[in-house]
Amino acid sequence: MDSDAGRRPGVMTAAQVAALLEREFSQAFHRESGTTIEDAWHGGCRVRRAFSERMLRPGGTISGPTMMALTDFAMYVAILASVGPVPLAVTTNLNINFLRKPAQRDLIGEARLMKLGRRLAVGEVLIYSDGEDDMVAHATSTYSIPPREET
Repeated sequence: MDSDAGRRPGVMTAAQVAALLEREFSQAFHRESGTTIEDAWHGGCRVRRAFSERMLRPGGTISGPTMMALTDFAMYVAILASVGPVPLAVTTNLNINFLRKPAQRDLIGEARLMKLGRRLAVGEVLIYSDGEDDMVAHATSTYSIPPREET
């Protein structure tokens, strides 16, 4: 995973993004959801999805939808941290490659925005099993960012 060197502070901190999500999306993001924001900066973030038996599919592997949801969440957090509170930003594309069977432990997702424009953001998310160096999935995603009032 990336080092902290060269990271710029975001417009919103991890705590500010979490507070916004708890307020705006309390049905999906709350203390018992199992998803946490570990860090957020301009252009990226690191998020965690706590392991649960409910994440498993037949064969004992963590399900693809679980990793896709973590990808989407990580991109959303990276965008909010980078541009501020734009809760109406939406996913327009998500592509994921499953690289290896994840271990039955927490998943870590690290997002990096590759392009951040006025209306679109394109990024990648690297997903790891906690404590392991090899990626379990790699995803790219595009988000549409609604127009913001100029201040």
